[in-house]
Amino acid sequence: MTRPARLTPVLITHAARLLGELLRFEYPADASVSHYFREHRELGQADRAFVAETVFAVLRRWRSLTLRCGGENATPRQLLLAALSVVRGMNQRELASILKDEAEAAWLGSVRAAKPAEWSAAVRCDWPDWLYERLLAQWPEAELELLARALNQSAPLDLRVNILKTTREDALAQLAASGLAAAPGALSPWAIRLAEKPALAKHPLFMEGCVEVQDEGSQLLGLLLAPRRGEMVVDFCAGAGGKTLLLGALMKNAGRLYAFDVSDKRLANLKPRLARSGLSNVHPVRIEHERDLKVKRLAGKIDRVLVDAPCSGLGTLRRNPDLKWRQNEKSVAELCAKQAAILASAANLLKPGGRLVYATCSLLHDENDAIVDAFLAAHPDYQVLSADEALARHGVSLPGERLRLLPHVHQTDGFFAALLERKQ
Repeated sequence: MTRPARLTPVLITHAARLLGELLRFEYPADASVSHYFREHRELGQADRAFVAETVFAVLRRWRSLTLRCGGENATPRQLLLAALSVVRGMNQRELASILKDEAEAAWLGSVRAAKPAEWSAAVRCDWPDWLYERLLAQWPEAELELLARALNQSAPLDLRVNILKTTREDALAQLAASGLAAAPGALSPWAIRLAEKPALAKHPLFMEGCVEVQDEGSQLLGLLLAPRRGEMVVDFCAGAGGKTLLLGALMKNAGRLYAFDVSDKRLANLKPRLARSGLSNVHPVRIEHERDLKVKRLAGKIDRVLVDAPCSGLGTLRRNPDLKWRQNEKSVAELCAKQAAILASAANLLKPGGRLVYATCSLLHDENDAIVDAFLAAHPDYQVLSADEALARHGVSLPGERLRLLPHVHQTDGFFAALLERKQ
């Protein structure tokens, strides 16, 4: 846990203001945090880290902390004090500099004395009821407790080595030389996991495009799709391009790789990453929607397509804990309709024998297997290939016809992926 040089009332005031903004759930938490820090440059690096980690601790445990603090009228300050004490493990002596008086200290003692065993399972998991019920239909209760415990932790910082510019061994050596502890990832051949979360923007490895920040689970999508030199490939929902860069490197910078996205801003964020990567085979394309004419023109011409579909993001709660409070059953249903439409349009791009990976960072059956099964039922000219066999060819051992990654099992974000092929 990051500790500031000195825990002061001013620092807690900053955290309470920021948390008050976050609890309106109007914008993604990470964007709101970044904006707040740009507006308050007087906060040093350690202070920013402390504030960010503490407000995110509240977001992860918001439901149980609210209950500890007496209900929905709990103030941001009360939630922060409860998080510092219960979640981050700071004792009364460490918090003395920010407690107002003996009454507040006594109140905090009562917060610590709450009995989680008396709460519902959904509260203990810190999930909304609808999400708990959905996941309980997929896993037994004991498994959900393990999953929740993992999702309520902060995610580690993973890097992906750009194989066009360096090797994992060399990158590890450079990190060690600069005093950063790191180890090879357990699954991806390009993954490096850092022991802490240093600022990397000015590290030579990052500035020279030798590494990118990317969760290890996400990297496995490149192995599943396995694009080859000289092929025509589409990253259908490219976003800021983390997976695009991986696909381009796997293609040895040869062939043609289209990066489709509906957001100008996300594609603009791809440009500096492309410049660092050394790739010249990537072609960013802004599309209006999945039925855009730019998409239709490529129908039947593409060898490989990656569909990292827009989803609820519930597999990324370690990084984005606000999503469990911002999503609901209606928003998930809307996403499922979008996912089905995107998969159908993306599949039309494939030539006979072409392959497609449909992936989400969701934990929900409705966004994963249900989408793939409905597509296959409506499109008999496509078939599922075994993900475990595709990964085994690259030395990765993960059982199952479809890829399923869980944070408490694989120490990655929650991921789902299915490998499809258009029949000859």
